[in-house]
Amino acid sequence: MVFVVGNSRSGTTMMGRILGKHPSIYTFGELHFFGQLCAPPFSSESRKEEIEELASQLHCIQQEGYRTHGNPRRFLSEAQSFLERLTTYPGTQAALFEAFLHHVAAENGGAIPCDQTPRNVFYIADILQLYPKVRIINMIRDPRDVLLSQKRKWKRRFLGGSDLPMKETFRDWVNYHPITISYIWRTAVAAAEQFLQHERVTSIYFEELLAHPKATVKHLCDFVGITYTDAMLQVPQVGSSVADDQPEQLGINPHRAHSWNSDTAAGELSSAEIYLNQTITAALMKTHNYIPVSVRPNLAHLTLHLLTFPVKLAGAFLFNLDRMKSIRQTLKRRIFNLPCGETTDV
Repeated sequence: MVFVVGNSRSGTTMMGRILGKHPSIYTFGELHFFGQLCAPPFSSESRKEEIEELASQLHCIQQEGYRTHGNPRRFLSEAQSFLERLTTYPGTQAALFEAFLHHVAAENGGAIPCDQTPRNVFYIADILQLYPKVRIINMIRDPRDVLLSQKRKWKRRFLGGSDLPMKETFRDWVNYHPITISYIWRTAVAAAEQFLQHERVTSIYFEELLAHPKATVKHLCDFVGITYTDAMLQVPQVGSSVADDQPEQLGINPHRAHSWNSDTAAGELSSAEIYLNQTITAALMKTHNYIPVSVRPNLAHLTLHLLTFPVKLAGAFLFNLDRMKSIRQTLKRRIFNLPCGETTDV
């Protein structure tokens, strides 16, 4: 199994598409199994009803998409049929997830399932412990590009993501605040720091992927244990928050790096937003060789961001309650970067 993780808007979807072009790999959409569908401990015994409910949710998300909010109960019979066909009934949440990934991947002709949920960066230790043969690809991107992408994320509905419900568009708008986004980038990147030298984890810089796609993907193929093919680079140019989708245009667009400072997007991030972002992420920007720029924040804008922060934070919390199976454990991982549950050594 392969997991692509990282801070949201760091190129995880593009990486999933690249891997999905390999004939041995089937890439799923964002399943959000860890943290949203179930909470630690993931390897504890579960009742049959719980396993069936979880399998129904996975089938629902897989077929209707993570952000469409489908009704899992409509997939109960399909989930029960899937469970009956398994040679070994999955008694735990973790075993169910592994069986589901392999089952759906095989149905689609793939021997290796690939999950591309960004927030799994907070569950790297769990994933390594639960699945001894897994490979994890951690995506890292300039925090200022992430900030710009998150600021414009609500516009995806008008750039080609027309199937997004209005609730999701509004959620994206509420979620954006330069302090929140910068802090989450910091905790996400910090969460992966302790695994940088792990033999089953590799980190890829988004900018490196765009600048040297062939060499980067060849390295990933060696890491995963598959043979590189040129077809892996022929991915559709869709999903950007700063440009219209161009599904007929194949290949990796090198111009998506450093968008925050490009001619086309310059000025979309205010001096106050850049200042806040660089201040909050300073230590990890230095660690990952992202060079800060000299900026003098507009005091009026800076004050406005500071005053609106509590309001936007409260709104984001309320709008994302349904994305947290356990509020306490989610906050421990995503805000305080603390492990919880069963993970220790991996």
